[in-house]
Amino acid sequence: MDLQVSGKTALVTGSTAGIGLAIAKTLAQEGVEVILNGRSKERVEALARQLTDELPGTQFRGIAADFSKVDDINVLLAELPEIDILINNVGIFEPKEFTEIPDEDWFKFFEVNVMSGVRLSRQYFPKMLAKGWGRIIFVSSESALQIPTEMIHYGMTKTAQLAISRGLAELTTGTDVTVNTVLPGPTFSEGVGDFINSMATRNGVSVEEMETDFFKNARPTSIIKRFATTQEIANLVAYLSSPLASATNGAAIRVDGGVTKTIV
Repeated sequence: MDLQVSGKTALVTGSTAGIGLAIAKTLAQEGVEVILNGRSKERVEALARQLTDELPGTQFRGIAADFSKVDDINVLLAELPEIDILINNVGIFEPKEFTEIPDEDWFKFFEVNVMSGVRLSRQYFPKMLAKGWGRIIFVSSESALQIPTEMIHYGMTKTAQLAISRGLAELTTGTDVTVNTVLPGPTFSEGVGDFINSMATRNGVSVEEMETDFFKNARPTSIIKRFATTQEIANLVAYLSSPLASATNGAAIRVDGGVTKTIV
C-alpha cells in the first residue's frame, strides 16, 4: 500500500533502537526523509549512514539531543526548524516502589516523557497549521489507562500525553493537521528482550516459557498472549502519519494485544 507520504520529512525522537527505530525505518521505506534522534551524536550519525546503505533509496540523517536538557532541545530546533511529521516517541521508564520515588525522579520523568513532546509540538504545530498539513503522534502506552503499580510515575507521564494530544487536536479544527496518540502494550523491544532473557536465565527456563508465564501472571488480560513486535507498532504509526488517516484525529489508538479491557 502506498501511504502517500513520499517527500515528507519526519522527526522520530528516541529512534536509535526499539519502537522508534522500527517507526523510522518504516517511514523511510515509504519515501519519507527521516531524522533519527538519540543522545549520542556519533551513534545517530553512524546509524543514519548504516540504514541508508542497508535500505537503498531511503533518506536518513541524525540529530542528537538529550531531552532532559533544554539546551540540547534548542539546538535541535535551530537545526531542524520545520518538519511534516513529528513522532514523540522518546521516553524513559524504571520500576520503583511509590514510596521510594523521590521528587527528582517525578520531575525527570515528566521532563523527558512529557515536556519533550510539548517543546517540539510548540515549535512545529503552528508551522503545520500555517502550511495546511501535518502529523503529530505521541507514542504513549497502555500504562496510560492501566497505571502500573510498580512505576506510577511512568504511568502518570503516559496519561499526560493523552491530554496534551487531545488538546492539540482540538486546535486543528477544519485543517488537514492531525494529532493522535498510540498506546502500545507489552512490546518485544531491545530493553524488554534483555529483561525477559535475564528473567529466563534467573529462573532456569526458556525465553518462550518466560513469555508464557509473563502473560499468564503479569498481563493476564492480553488477548494475543504474546509480545507485540516493534514492527507491529510501527505499522500503525506509519498509517496514522499518512494522508490515508485524514479522518483520524484526537484519537488514542491501542495496539496493545487486547491488554486493556475497557471498551472506550
